[in-house]
Amino acid sequence: MEQTEYQWRKLSGEGIKQPIEDELREVIVREKAMGHELKVCIGTDSQVKGRETEFATVIVFIRRNKGGFMYIHEEISRVKMTVKQRMLAEVAKSIEIAYALSRLFTLYNVDMEVHADINTNPAFKSNDALKEAMGYIMGMGFAFRAKPHAFASSSCANKVVQ
Repeated sequence: MEQTEYQWRKLSGEGIKQPIEDELREVIVREKAMGHELKVCIGTDSQVKGRETEFATVIVFIRRNKGGFMYIHEEISRVKMTVKQRMLAEVAKSIEIAYALSRLFTLYNVDMEVHADINTNPAFKSNDALKEAMGYIMGMGFAFRAKPHAFASSSCANKVVQ
């Protein structure tokens, strides 16, 4: 299977010049050495802009009672999608990253959640993808969060694509 290479950056805009796994390993070691208890939330959001769909995937580190920080990856798709297809594409992007990094987080005992920007209220179109997204994420063995508890996708990634 071919490994996809992503370009990641910090919220400040500073690019990550090494593989994201190496960057995160260094961050985890440094943060744990400072006594911080960490949790990671991974989420993706998207915004349709004309004929393009902009996706932003974030890896959010939460320091227990001490704030947090995040890494961002952006990409653009020109594939026309229904709302449900776009929601499931967001989930697939989050799962791809979560899966690639899960061994690292397990090794360093860092809890991880995958957040889906999908509304739990049936009145919203995104709700059509809720069952599939939940099954996909939980079937991969990851903790699942949807709106209003999915801040990595609905707040952090959302700010990037707005």
